[in-house]
Amino acid sequence: MDEYYMRLALEEAKKAYDKGEVPIGAVVVRKGEVIATGYNLRETLKESIAHAEIIAIKEACKKAGGWRLTESTIYVTIEPCPMCAGAILQSRIDRVVIGAMDPKAGACGSIVNLLDNKAFNHQSEVVIGVLKEECSSIMKTFFKTLRKK
Repeated sequence: MDEYYMRLALEEAKKAYDKGEVPIGAVVVRKGEVIATGYNLRETLKESIAHAEIIAIKEACKKAGGWRLTESTIYVTIEPCPMCAGAILQSRIDRVVIGAMDPKAGACGSIVNLLDNKAFNHQSEVVIGVLKEECSSIMKTFFKTLRKK
């Protein structure tokens, strides 16, 4: 099932790519149902916090009728940054499935691991590498094209 939902997250990343946004997508699944999706919109919205995960979490909270997203999994094409990892913890998401890691800004194991820090009152299970090549490839293509411009 992880690959199925990660493919949906990749579809979200492609939407970002088509808008000229950094192609990162996110999907929130609760009890086997997709309750929210999101993709990066920082340039479009001119907002530093318009990351795929934040957009998906906000939508999921609305659909769930509250801020606690227990019994949920978030699928993200690229490892969440510290802000997004913090939002995942704050919303009590149980599981995070990551496509490719982000060695420059990742906060789920690359630079730090906020999701497994026992000092916090919540931890999330982290699964890494689901459709890693596809998730990494869209980012590489995006930045290669951007550099050519």
